[in-house]
Amino acid sequence: MARAWSSKNRRDPRGFSLLELLIVLAISMIVAAIAVPAIQSSVQIYRLRSAAASVKGAIQGTRYRAISSGYPFALVLSKTNSTYQVQSDPTASGTFTNVGSAIPLSGSSIPATINQDVTLQFRPSGAVTATTGTTTMLITYFGRTETIQVSNYGNITVTP
Repeated sequence: MARAWSSKNRRDPRGFSLLELLIVLAISMIVAAIAVPAIQSSVQIYRLRSAAASVKGAIQGTRYRAISSGYPFALVLSKTNSTYQVQSDPTASGTFTNVGSAIPLSGSSIPATINQDVTLQFRPSGAVTATTGTTTMLITYFGRTETIQVSNYGNITVTP
């Protein structure tokens, strides 16, 4: 009879002990400490490549506009503002006017930077000349750099 009484009053263990919860929490913190820097590094690389792709696309697009429109276009990349601006010269007089507004190199609150002010002029023939700066530029974001090189005929090479 004493045996029946003790088995009825004994509680079944349910839930987790405090020690088990603390061990799981410690393991989670260690995994997070390892994963966060790797994720931040990946995001920085993505933002740098995105900025380089944006500049490459702007160069290609501006060149194509000059070819299809039949008059000169220019792309002005600003080191100070970390932006680029498309300009056109419909009268082919050498006076360029802004097309739209300046576009940031990256959409991040901390912008990617360019190493120099560059103005690329595109002729209707597809030829490219740098009237300010050179046709080789460096895009930098958090110490990582990609090089964009533009040939005289608009071929663009991006290298890490």
